Amino acid sequence: MNAVLKSPPASMHPDEWKERLQLAACYRVFAMLGWTEMIYNHITVRLPDSVTGGAKQFLINPFGLHYSEVTASNLLKIDLLGNKLDDNPWPVNPAGFTVHAAIHDGLPGAHCVMHTHTTAGVAVACTQGGLAQNNFYSAQLHDLVAYHDFEGITIHADEAPRLLKNIGDKPVVILRNHGLLAWASTLPLAFVRLWTLQRACEIQMAQAAMGPAITVSEAVARKTTHDSFQFDAQFGAGQDVFDALVRQVDRIDDSYKN
Repeated sequence: MNAVLKSPPASMHPDEWKERLQLAACYRVFAMLGWTEMIYNHITVRLPDSVTGGAKQFLINPFGLHYSEVTASNLLKIDLLGNKLDDNPWPVNPAGFTVHAAIHDGLPGAHCVMHTHTTAGVAVACTQGGLAQNNFYSAQLHDLVAYHDFEGITIHADEAPRLLKNIGDKPVVILRNHGLLAWASTLPLAFVRLWTLQRACEIQMAQAAMGPAITVSEAVARKTTHDSFQFDAQFGAGQDVFDALVRQVDRIDDSYKN
């Protein structure tokens, strides 16, 4: 449907509105791809210093809305403790932001953090061996995947040091028995990393029903990851992929721009 697009509030920094538009579009992309869990899970971004003056402030989805209902204007602005910094009437999900806050605060390059509970992602997260090095997609993630053991619902801040230690500098994370996570210096890069991990999990889940897999050797996996251009800044680092999906969302429903 065609939406009547609103301009940002006069008091809002244009850089904040730009971040809001991109993040709201990403929520709609996730909804289009079926990467949703009713009203749960989150994609978060840190607002730039041009907006915050150096303070750590973030945008997150309003708790209670489906991803298909998220818009640029109804995103919540919060601090590291999950406190609301605007007069948005929607609440924050404290369980949802605990992991995101730890990563945003502990990893300087974590501008964007994405977390999903897709069927394939959780299925692989529940397997003892984790991600198998046996397909085109997992071969592009050689030595890029971290693992963190399940400690229950993520509402306890004391889990943060263990989470950060297990992540190290790995850009994608399998939260064992839980789901998938990706972080990056830009939203499109986080997205394309998560998409690659998700595809690897989908293939692994389908293949597992068909008998023994053909393993990709360490040398070939290392070469494949090195040659994977979609993560490379000179090839857009996911921007072209993300833009294509946003254009598809726009053709379906561009109300996220409100």
